Amino acid sequence: MQAVSEAKTTNAEGIPLKFQAMKFCHDKGSSGCNPHYHSYIELIYCLTGSYRVWLDDKNYTFFAGDLLIISSNEIHEIVSLEDGGSYIVVKFEPEMLYDSSVDSFDAKYVFPFTLKNASPQKIFTHNEIYSTSIPRLMHDIYDEYRHQEYGFELAIKSDICQVFLRILRHWNTSGVQMPQSGAVYSEHIRNIKRVLDYIALHLSEEITAETMAKQAGLSYAYFSRVFKKLMGRSFNDYLNSVRITEAERLLIATNMNITEIAGNSGFSTSSYFIKVFEKYKHTSPTQFRNNFKK
Repeated sequence: MQAVSEAKTTNAEGIPLKFQAMKFCHDKGSSGCNPHYHSYIELIYCLTGSYRVWLDDKNYTFFAGDLLIISSNEIHEIVSLEDGGSYIVVKFEPEMLYDSSVDSFDAKYVFPFTLKNASPQKIFTHNEIYSTSIPRLMHDIYDEYRHQEYGFELAIKSDICQVFLRILRHWNTSGVQMPQSGAVYSEHIRNIKRVLDYIALHLSEEITAETMAKQAGLSYAYFSRVFKKLMGRSFNDYLNSVRITEAERLLIATNMNITEIAGNSGFSTSSYFIKVFEKYKHTSPTQFRNNFKK
């Protein structure tokens, strides 16, 4: 493959998009994308033609009516095998599945899609899904995103969760076993789940990796490795992400000033809050609020 790049989060009028839904058409040999990776989870539903995809050095081929899942941070490239190929692609941040903490969506359901190489199945064939609601849901997501009628965000989130529910139930009824390797064991999932629940309840308080390691009953070094293995990001990166998501909510839903929002989101100072917010959202908190009001 060619040199690999990281695809950045897309912005619309200064507000980072948590999801996108698009339709692409390709001629034979054209690349749907150059080798890249991103934090998004990606669903690709093939409408016509056939494609070859490279996922972390593994080759797959998918055809009309097939659904492809690309997990967070998987390096991938897609090439059309014939003229007239087309597909719907839905990209969304993993947080859409569990609202920035896994306390509301059991961890064991989320990890197969956020961990590299953890999903036991990458392609769901036409024969596997044509009689399910998945094809309709993929079209609905695309139509909702294209028309953007009132409440389309809620409709898309609901549809995405329904797609993954169908996948999980398919695995369950088919007796598919989730792969377990390295630190990915049920006891570690329970330990990390306890940490995520604690973060959700004490977000405005001081939280460190050291104290959370004790909460999980692990050494600091081992906790750091396990957390990154399960969540696909460092503990501090995850904590900042959750706090920024809470800050987004407060910027939109309240009249709190920046200092108040910083404190309620768990940041020690407003200057540090602004610095982290700009890093994650590529805009300032004030500009984010102003853009949303527009």
